[in-house]
This record gives sequence, C-alpha cells and structure tokens, in this order.
Amino acid sequence: MNLPPNLFSHFATVLRAALGELVAAGTLPAGLSFAAVTVEPPRDASHGDLATNAAMALAKPAGLNPRALAEALAANLRGKPGIVAAEVAGPGFINLRLADSVWHGQIRAMLAAGSDYGRSNVGAGRPINVEYVSANPTGPMHMGHCRGAVVGDALAGLLAFAGWAVTREYYINDAGGQVDTLARSAHLRYREALGEAIEIPEGLYPGDYLVPVGEAFAAEFGDRYVAAPEAEWLALFRARTVALMMERIRADLALLGIVQDVYFSEAGLGARVQEALDALKAKGLIYEGVLERPKGEAADDWEPRPQTLFRSTDFGDDQDRAMMKSNGSWTYFAGDVAYHWDKLSRGYAALVNIFGADHAGYVKRMTAAVKALSDGAVPLDIKVVNLVKLLRAGEPVKMSKRAGTFVTLGEVVEEVGKDVVRFVMLTKRPESPMDFDFAKVVEQSRDNPVFYVQYAHARIASLGRKVAEAGIALPAPDLSLLDGDELAVVKLAASFPRIIEQAAEAREPHRIAFYLGDLAAAFHSQWNAGNDDPARRFVLTERPDLTAARLAMAQAVGQVIRNGLAVIGVAAAEELH
Repeated sequence: MNLPPNLFSHFATVLRAALGELVAAGTLPAGLSFAAVTVEPPRDASHGDLATNAAMALAKPAGLNPRALAEALAANLRGKPGIVAAEVAGPGFINLRLADSVWHGQIRAMLAAGSDYGRSNVGAGRPINVEYVSANPTGPMHMGHCRGAVVGDALAGLLAFAGWAVTREYYINDAGGQVDTLARSAHLRYREALGEAIEIPEGLYPGDYLVPVGEAFAAEFGDRYVAAPEAEWLALFRARTVALMMERIRADLALLGIVQDVYFSEAGLGARVQEALDALKAKGLIYEGVLERPKGEAADDWEPRPQTLFRSTDFGDDQDRAMMKSNGSWTYFAGDVAYHWDKLSRGYAALVNIFGADHAGYVKRMTAAVKALSDGAVPLDIKVVNLVKLLRAGEPVKMSKRAGTFVTLGEVVEEVGKDVVRFVMLTKRPESPMDFDFAKVVEQSRDNPVFYVQYAHARIASLGRKVAEAGIALPAPDLSLLDGDELAVVKLAASFPRIIEQAAEAREPHRIAFYLGDLAAAFHSQWNAGNDDPARRFVLTERPDLTAARLAMAQAVGQVIRNGLAVIGVAAAEELH
C-alpha cells in the first residue's frame, strides 16, 4: 500500500476525517476544536504502530465519557485503508495497528524518493534568518566557536530540508575597542616583520596568527608606518587586519563545510541605530530614566545617572535597558537592536540566533527588542550553546586566546576529520556542557555514536558488493517475505519525516543525530542476529528471493541514514577502515 511518506500526518488527516464523521452522525457536537488531538508512536511498540489521544482530548468539551467516545471512534477507524486494528486502552487512548503492506509501501517510498525522502514543506518557503558563530575577528576559529558553528549550520540545513528559505548569517563584530587592540597588535607584528625586536605588552593579542598579517603589511607598506603617529595608521590597519582575519575565519569555517550567505558588518550599521531608536520612540517605548545597578551580571551599559532607556520590561525582560549613555554614545545593546532592526527590514518571517553561554544574559533583552520592533509578528528564537572542554588522554587541553596558546578549529578538524567534529557537536543538547576527547571521538566502538552510525551505513553499502561477489541474480523484491523484526527497523526508518518536522519546529538539530543513533542500533541488531543464526543473514546464496527483500529493506534504511547525515552536514561512509 502506497501512502504519503509522513504516515503520522497522513493518519492524523484520516483521524480528523473520522471525527468529522462522528460530528455528522451526532455523536460529537459541532464546533469542537481538534487542535489538542495528536497522532504519535505509542510509548510501548508492542501496543501498536500509532496512538491517539483524541477521545481523551475531546471527551470533556463534548460532555462525553472518554472511554465511550474512544470505542465509537475506534469502531469508525477499523477498516480504514491501512488500519488493521484499532484498540482502546486505559481510560480512552486508541492504539492503531497498520497493515504490513503499509510498511512495504514505505520501503518503496524511501527508495523512490532517494535523497528527497523526508523532505517537508512545513516551512512553506517562508524566509528565515539563522545567525551563528559571529565571533570577534580578533583571531582564528577555536573550539570555543565550533559548537555554535555546527549547531547553527546543522539547524540551517534542517530548516532548509523542512521547506524554509534559509539565510545563513555571520555578524562581524568589527566595531569597538577590541578591533583597535587588534590593529595595534598587527602594527607590532608589522614592525617585527621589518626586523625590529618586539615585546608584546599586556593587553595586546600575542598569538602567532598575526605574524603573517605583519609580514603582508611590511611587504605592502615598507617602513612607512613604523614611526608614524597612531592616528595615521590605526584606521587603515584596523580595516585591513579585520579583512585578513575574516578571510582566515571563512577558511576555518569551510573546513567544517560551513559557508554563510551574509557577512554583516557591525561597523556598517551607521544610521540603523538611530532608525531603531526612532522606531521604538514612535511606539512610546523610549524614555529618560535612571536604572538600578544590575545584580550578578556585567554592568557595561549601566550608569548611576539618567540615560535613554528602552521599556524592555513591557516585553518580558527583567529590567529596562539602556540605549544611549549620558555622554551621547550608543550602548552595545543599541547596536544589537539596530542589527535586528535591519534583519526585520529584510522581510524575514522568523529569526534564530545561536549564542554562546557567555551571552545567555542577552536572551530576554533581545527577544524583547524584536517583539517590540515587529509588534510580535516575527519570532526570535535564541539557542544558547554551552562550553566544550577539550581532553587529550583524559587531561584538559588548555585554551587561552589571550596567551596565544589556544587549539584552533583547523587543528582539530585536521586531526579527527570534519564529519567527526560535526556529528560529535550534536550528540548532546546544545545547552549541556560537552567533553570532546580526541581519543574517544575516533574510537571504533559502539560507544562512539559517530562510528556507530557510519558503520551501519558502511555495512549496508557492503551488501551490494557481497551480492555481486556471490554472483546472485536477484528477482524483484517480494517485501512480504520480511518478518516482524525486519519490519520493526522499517517502522523506525519511516518515522524520519516526522522527526524532521518536529526537529525543525523545535529548532533542535541534535534530534537528528539522536534519531540516527537509534536507527543505526536497530539495524546493527538485525545484522548481528545473522551472526547467531545464519538464516537471518542479509545475503543468502540459496535464497535469492529473501536476499532481494532484505537488501531492499537495508537499502531503504541506508537511504534514510544518508539523508539524515546530509541534513546535519555529515558525509555517509561507504567503507570504514
């Protein structure tokens, strides 16, 4: 039986039609909302293939006994195409069992759709902006940036697969004191490149990554700016150094397979700050006042005197926020508000920001600002990504940008590979701390989720080669030969479209990695069953018919693994050595 790939959505439609029939028959009153009705996998797979809470959700507003309503609904559902049993459980839940032919159809759907299997249109082509990394251009990418970069890029891939029109964006923090410090550090390396013995003072960036920048400046400018006053070279060195550092940052991100669509310069905000302030003023959300000193957080924007303030408490923030200091200069927050004002002006239907743990305190104020500027029409979802602790042989690897001894992202990718780094970054919820142990992430064992998923795909890829080597002529697959254990793997694979839609809605790409781990484990279980019982092996020389059916099942599972890995930007291994 060939049904749409997302069985949960399909049978949710079937269920709502059945409820409509009960309304037409007078069993249910007209005008009921079905919004709370769900169709999900049952908690215990032995109870069936699908479960619905429809009777439980509708009984009270309908003034009916939930068990009686469940019996009436189950009777209506029995015999619907694809449903072989509808059983009432507990106080009124309904468990549905689907015909084996439904799962055979799903195998065919996976193979026919190929790389498009699981693709959704829930985004309906709506534009969404995902901003991630956005590190200061004061040094190369290190592992402190890596997790947010992967989470953001995987989320962008997930949203695109779910039908959103995604813009991947990087906000270049190229304004403020840190880029002046960068320019002075580069000037020191420029003098060094011209033969001067230098000593890097406290407060400048000591990393060797600025040595090539200094050499480039020496080749271009000669000794023109060695003894020149700072005012003559600071702006030039700042612009050139930021540009060179951004080239390196782009190259570092490319090692992870990350290419962003927009690189937005903070220094280029210009009139946007005043425009954002004026927009908030027009809404009556700007006033002059004195704030209490904030507790337990940085007070960079706080002054014990009147300031220009934004009424962010009207939108769920803990306190109002300063937009302008008493000396007339903008606060950091004002620049962030202006940047989001610019995003809103570009017509996005939704915004997503990936923040490091050190910016968690900005979540409420930024969501308040976007809510105010968009009149609540454009949601801003901020995901906070926690720290990654690098370990080698169980010992912490020290990282310090200040000391210039940090481990770069490029060094990590070179040692363990892009795919390992990307997958590992998604093996925990992003808000949880993570240990990245160089030895464990390349370990070839079932305890290593990267290897376990890649190994499942490699095993599936090997089956075609084994059939060819054995010289077996395969007939068209008769999928009715597959037993319940084999169909259980198919059922898990067939949940992929639902996982995609749920992960996209929740903005949680790690769900894909978790799901792939479960699917790989289910496939490995089937493979290992053949080690205990030769009759359960995938390739049986004496049974080309059963081999063809099992090979089709395995190839369908392999396609789902491939698609899931592609969504999160990881390649599928054909062989593992």
